[in-house]
Amino acid sequence: MLFQARMKTLQTTLFLLVFVPLIKSAPPLQQESLPFYDSDITWGSPIQQDYEIQSQDIRKDGTNVSLDTSLRLQGDDSERNVPPTKDTNLPTCLLCVCLSGSVYCEEIDIEAVPPLPKETAYLYARFNKIKRIAVSDFADITTLRRIDFSGNRIEEIEDGAFSKLLLLEELSLAENRLLKLPVLPPKLTTFNANQNRIKSRGIKANAFKKLTNLAYLYLGHNALESVPLNLPESLRILHLQYNNITTITDDTFCKSNNTRYIRTHMDEIRMEGNPIVLAKHVNAFSCLRTLPVGAYY
Repeated sequence: MLFQARMKTLQTTLFLLVFVPLIKSAPPLQQESLPFYDSDITWGSPIQQDYEIQSQDIRKDGTNVSLDTSLRLQGDDSERNVPPTKDTNLPTCLLCVCLSGSVYCEEIDIEAVPPLPKETAYLYARFNKIKRIAVSDFADITTLRRIDFSGNRIEEIEDGAFSKLLLLEELSLAENRLLKLPVLPPKLTTFNANQNRIKSRGIKANAFKKLTNLAYLYLGHNALESVPLNLPESLRILHLQYNNITTITDDTFCKSNNTRYIRTHMDEIRMEGNPIVLAKHVNAFSCLRTLPVGAYY
């Protein structure tokens, strides 16, 4: 009995010496497992009340959504209610390339003229699917100097579509489906309407008369029956090849009442591919420094 009592006393002593210090030095595990709101949010605070209200609403709907998820859903709703941007330049400059006053919208299958930045000076919209040009397309873009619509499907151009483009110098409507020409801006130096369906009745009698800066006029591969009238003195290059031109008068290029008149600026006239024998109209070329290119017999 005495031996057993001494053994129990020894076991108790060993337990106190070994395990008690370990228990005292153990990390406060309970503190790490406390909920976040115990230390950061006081119960009864607006945040906690909002949480309770949200929890009740969620339970009524019969769905089980966490606080984190419900807050995230609220954020998504607020983002959806933000009105879209009013910057109409942004989508154009994402779709096209905008660089230092130039806008490149080539081969991107657009079907209408896109909204342009107000400082646009050069627009290249070749090889698309544009069918129509409206007055509103350029109503506020008065800085344009060059427009290229080559290779589209343009059939109609509203009257006055280019009337406000007082700085426009170069305009290309080549490879489209035009039956007539629009009114052209006054400062044009180059106009290209090659490969359309233009007939002579689609060009007004004074369409080019007031274009005193026009130097390059390209109307090849159309359906013209005659040379356009009242060509300006500034003209240097005239392309009329592969039309249906059958006649020329003495006043087409020259002035029948002035035998001394010379067209000093005219360097080239192309008329090959037309059903006309140029040798039959010698007087029509008397004012030119070089004869037109075409069939003479």
